[in-house]
Amino acid sequence: MENNEGRADLRSLQYEELKEVLTGMGHKGYRADQIFDWIHRKKVSDPGEMKNIPSSLKEELFKRYEIFPVKKELVRVSRLDETRKYLFRLWDGNLIESVFMKYAHGNSVCVSTQAGCRMGCRFCASAIDGLIRDLTAGEMLGQVYGIEKDTGERVSNVVMMGTGEPLDNYENSVSFIRLLNDERGANISQRSITLSTCGLAERIIRLRDEDLAITLAVSLHAPNDRKRSLIMPVAKRYTVNEVIAACRDYYDGTNRRLTFEYSLIEGLNDSEEDARELSELLAGLNAHVNLICINPVREKSFREPTVQAVRAFQNKLEKNHINVTIRRELGRDIEGACGQLRRSRIRETGDSLRSGKE
Repeated sequence: MENNEGRADLRSLQYEELKEVLTGMGHKGYRADQIFDWIHRKKVSDPGEMKNIPSSLKEELFKRYEIFPVKKELVRVSRLDETRKYLFRLWDGNLIESVFMKYAHGNSVCVSTQAGCRMGCRFCASAIDGLIRDLTAGEMLGQVYGIEKDTGERVSNVVMMGTGEPLDNYENSVSFIRLLNDERGANISQRSITLSTCGLAERIIRLRDEDLAITLAVSLHAPNDRKRSLIMPVAKRYTVNEVIAACRDYYDGTNRRLTFEYSLIEGLNDSEEDARELSELLAGLNAHVNLICINPVREKSFREPTVQAVRAFQNKLEKNHINVTIRRELGRDIEGACGQLRRSRIRETGDSLRSGKE
């Protein structure tokens, strides 16, 4: 992707790609080590800060490339749990969200992979305006690096579960994972990276062959096609059985336990029968079910179930030997769920949505 000045995102280049660009321009290979270090360890976005790089090299390089800006627009801090919800503005004016969460095992950041989303899940605020454009790998990194600089704390876990469908932006998402994991840069373990998908079956199988040790989280949200299609339009393209078959294939190829996200919606997918059917669907699969109580969204009519209903659903799964937890709720007082803050900002300011091609 190029910006409206015809420059590509320098932060998106893998180390070997950067080295090839620089040697192709007639520079020594060690310059790649220096520039990669400035971008991915020191996390600078201004070439003027790259003190040991000759001005002539920077001038030549930045005629072709730019470090796409990911500028902090707004931050809300939860009074309940220290969760921080970020609204970032991109070079073309689009707004994206990220969330910083503190856990006993370390700090996590939930990043967006697209501006908007075309999956259309009916309980999610991210999909209300549809997909505007994909993010580059560098713009995904910009969220992590920006939050680290803002908080002064290291991020040890990254969740690709913000706005957008990562497998709909496949190449950039995989590139982002490899850059995060590069020991010359952020050096975040692949085992500390989670990719969440609506269940694009053929891309789950493609991901199997990338030789990644990440956690794959599949948004299932219903145990059968009839109910799933009521809340997830993607179910009209991929049946539940096709998604589960792809997941089994993924597990066979990676030996990595799968996570299934299941958002409980009152009166729709939270019954004892739903729990029984879900148990049968996942039987024999090395899987973990993450139960989620949906967050209220102004434009949506779905309601969260009672605490008693959630516990009953959990108990039914456990009796059927399914590993299950209830997701710890963070940031509700700051519109912590996907797309809520971005949507709120658009309502308040009348901010327009841009295609990135202007």
